[in-house]
Amino acid sequence: MTASLTLWRLPMHFPARLIQLRKAAGFTQQNLADTAELHVNQIRRYEAGTAQPTLEALIRLAKSLHVALDDLVFDIDDRGPDEELKLQFEAVKQLPPEDRQAIKAMLDGMIVKHRAKLLVGEFRG
Repeated sequence: MTASLTLWRLPMHFPARLIQLRKAAGFTQQNLADTAELHVNQIRRYEAGTAQPTLEALIRLAKSLHVALDDLVFDIDDRGPDEELKLQFEAVKQLPPEDRQAIKAMLDGMIVKHRAKLLVGEFRG
């Protein structure tokens, strides 16, 4: 059974990203629809921002465009650390495994602490 219900909202830039990737691949809307086994009207709706693709459609689009699903859905800056943290993570890569594990454990603890504060704040407020 395939659910066609969309339970999430894609980032606002998704339509522009889809158009950009489609054109970079040299596809017309019809070519992409044929390759992804979707109706061309759906491609038009996705690009116009009037419809949200299902997960299955997103996977088909990503495969047809030869890109990772993250690259189709997210902007470069939507995921991953900022520049300062990138440099620190690069430095951490050079550390011995036991030091990297300690840093990972510390980060995990800080993330749990932050999420707990958010939950407590929501509970009180």
